[in-house]
Amino acid sequence: MDFNALYLANFKLLDDAVTDWSTLVDHLADLKKDAEDDLHKAALKADWAGVNAHVSREFIGKTAGEFGDAHTQATTIRNVLRDTQGELKSYHQQLTDAVSRGRKKNLTVTDAGDGKFTVMGNTRPDWSSDPSGKTSATDQKDVDELRDEIQGILSKATESDSSAKTVLMAIVDQSRLGFSDASYKDRNTAADAVKEADELAKLARKNPDDLSVEDFDRLNAGLKKYANDPLFGERFATDLGPQKTLEFWTGISDPNRGNWELGHKRLDQFDDLQRNLGLTLAHATQSDSADMTEWKRKMIDIGDKPLWGGRGGPMGFQVMSNLMRTGDYDDQFLKDYGTELMATERKLTGNGEHRNIAWQHMGGSPWLNRIGDDSGNDPLTGYLKGLSNSPDAATDFFNQQYVSKDDLDNPFERDTDGNGKKGKVSLSNFQYLFEERQWPQESNLHGDEIFTGQNNLALALEAATTGHPAGELPTDDTPPHSADQAKLMRALVDSVSDDPSRVKDHSYMSDSLGQIGSEYLPDIHRAMADGPTVKDGKSGWDLLYPLAGTDAKLDHSAVTRFLVTVSQNPEGYAALNVGEKVYTASLMDYHLNPDLPADQRYPHDPQETITSISRKAGEFNGLLAQGRQEAVLGPAGEKDSDYDYAVSQKKNFISGFVGTGVGVGTSFIASPAVGAGVGGAAGTVTSMVLEAFYKDDSGQYRAEAGQDIATRWETIKDSTNNINYTAAHEAAKAHHAGYADKVDTWVSEGTATGFNDATTDIHAMAKDMDTEIPA
Repeated sequence: MDFNALYLANFKLLDDAVTDWSTLVDHLADLKKDAEDDLHKAALKADWAGVNAHVSREFIGKTAGEFGDAHTQATTIRNVLRDTQGELKSYHQQLTDAVSRGRKKNLTVTDAGDGKFTVMGNTRPDWSSDPSGKTSATDQKDVDELRDEIQGILSKATESDSSAKTVLMAIVDQSRLGFSDASYKDRNTAADAVKEADELAKLARKNPDDLSVEDFDRLNAGLKKYANDPLFGERFATDLGPQKTLEFWTGISDPNRGNWELGHKRLDQFDDLQRNLGLTLAHATQSDSADMTEWKRKMIDIGDKPLWGGRGGPMGFQVMSNLMRTGDYDDQFLKDYGTELMATERKLTGNGEHRNIAWQHMGGSPWLNRIGDDSGNDPLTGYLKGLSNSPDAATDFFNQQYVSKDDLDNPFERDTDGNGKKGKVSLSNFQYLFEERQWPQESNLHGDEIFTGQNNLALALEAATTGHPAGELPTDDTPPHSADQAKLMRALVDSVSDDPSRVKDHSYMSDSLGQIGSEYLPDIHRAMADGPTVKDGKSGWDLLYPLAGTDAKLDHSAVTRFLVTVSQNPEGYAALNVGEKVYTASLMDYHLNPDLPADQRYPHDPQETITSISRKAGEFNGLLAQGRQEAVLGPAGEKDSDYDYAVSQKKNFISGFVGTGVGVGTSFIASPAVGAGVGGAAGTVTSMVLEAFYKDDSGQYRAEAGQDIATRWETIKDSTNNINYTAAHEAAKAHHAGYADKVDTWVSEGTATGFNDATTDIHAMAKDMDTEIPA
């Protein structure tokens, strides 16, 4: 800060800027409220159809969110300017006071140019001075003290002005398009984040062998504190750089390196450091700054190269993928990273013809993962976990082509038309990973074989097909299924149908597949039904099972195999079973609502409507019952108590979600503004159904069914009938229908027919697969 710049400062422009930004913040607050209350909420209630159900609603939601981000960014900028304004005015006053005090001591302060200044004593004839003509010690002391005071003021003013510039530029650079959601209450908070990023990056750039326990603790604590801070993340990542990022984590986690002290005193905290570092980098990748864009490009570029160059070491992909296990990484970065990762996989496996030996953990290989039991040597394991947090990137990745049938070195041949002759086939990334890949073998520290990679594959598929992170439930903001999501769902169901062992031999994947199925219940029920065309090309079943978004257009026989297969695992069974109960309640409430528009109404009377809904609910539950008894009575040896426990856990998971009007999927009903979409009655009906379900389901198999197949079948049929009755009766009562006392007969007829349909499905499946299935 130049002396004259501060001493002669005119603060009018800065004052005007603070005022203008404050006004803008107030206006944006109003726009944010209007966008949320009028635009976003209206979009959630609107009767979207076709492409609009996904594209328009999602676009409006993001647009409304931009108003919120604009308000956040404007508030942060106003806060930074306001803090800087106050501090500079304070330093200006301090400088003015210092110069004034100097004058009283006959000291003059002048600008010397180039940001410098001089302090001189005034020479007057009546002064007593040293005979040598030099300034007295007392006079020089005054000059030095004033000089130091002014320099201190200018240094602090420079720091204030410089940090404001740094913070403002960092905030603006965060988002190339739109606005940043980086929020800071004042300039110092943001400046401290940037400063700490610089200091921790400098520490991380040290040779890992030279890091002390104190260094480790400071890094771990700092990354944890600022893990969700966007300015910190961008600054730390770009200061450290891609190469040093990889060297830092490898050096910390590799037991073969020489830092004995960390390996013995902080080994139990390596997982925390991995999580905190991953979260920090994930936030960093959301930045659009030029430096961060280059960071992402360079990280992908070194992915297939040995870390230590000619001295070998793990590949960049092997290290970086382990840092993707936590956080929500930028979608485009994940897409570009995945494209190059799979190109490397093709190169190392002969397009998938053989196992990837390069990514197989060997005795002397570094243990790159500290979260969970796997070694982290297979980069697809960590990358797929990252995709499970980033649904859009996951959908794109799985639908990408892995190998083309026209590739000369394509090793995959199949009989696609049933003529007994095999030919080259194209495979997507999904097909390769789910059906063909020879996964590197993994074992935990006890020597037990583990399948973390395949489990993470299931989690990533859950995100890719549902549109929300794995392990979570959809919200009102989760768009209905897109064409790409529906395409992937169809491929998944067909794959399980073609070879159920893909799931049976990896039952740990079933919890995710069950959740996926529970969010595609309209598509599944449509597949199980064939109905007459009524008008405008729509079938009665399409109206009975309204669907927002894109229909996956599943095959009936494929759905049968999928449901029976997935329900042979307790967690998969629980997800499908509980989801079906919520769906049945939602359908009954939706169709028995007299306010439902005529063009959305199933073109039959209430009796036919209730009977039809009960029938397909019966068929669905019959297929689940088949899967459960195959698992309990067959070689798998599952226990009924495990199924009861899984259902109770799903109850706990979904309890806070019931009553929102969405159930467990965002494609359930075409018009969220009507019936089940408005809460109220829907929440009451769903709650009553689940209460009856949990009461009826608890321990019923152990107490009544035992090992007798016929008894088990009748038990689940009676239970389903009871649930269907509760749903129909409560919905009719909620909408004041005059037929509430008649639904018992209608439900019983539909449920019984549905279980007969399930029996037919099961025997057809057994015939197709040339197996014996008890029913």
